[in-house]
Amino acid sequence: MSKKKFAAAVNCMDGRVQMPVINWIKEQYGVSYIDMITEAGPNKIISEDKDTPTIDSIKKRLKISINNHGADLIAITGHYDCAGNPTEKEEQIKHIKSSVRKMETWNLKSRIIGLWIDENCEVWQIV
Repeated sequence: MSKKKFAAAVNCMDGRVQMPVINWIKEQYGVSYIDMITEAGPNKIISEDKDTPTIDSIKKRLKISINNHGADLIAITGHYDCAGNPTEKEEQIKHIKSSVRKMETWNLKSRIIGLWIDENCEVWQIV
């Protein structure tokens, strides 16, 4: 039996964006499973780099995904109508790009991508 591949997504806790992100990553990257690490507005949390306990928790969970499941792809997301990051699309995309740059300094040894989920629950890779 072949080994199933994992990826990880640092995704908003909003239930509307869970399945679109899971399905998109599976389709685009050919992985079997997505470890979901959820927070309210994670792109804002990581971009602002102020909430150290939450950021440390995200890092810890990512390391479990990488070390125990072999995840070699990580997505950080932002989405339309986010309660945890109630800003316009342009601002959220800035947060996503900033989060990717910050996460690249965490030495996770995984590819990091940024995803935007629009009002139709369509997923767009922006980084």
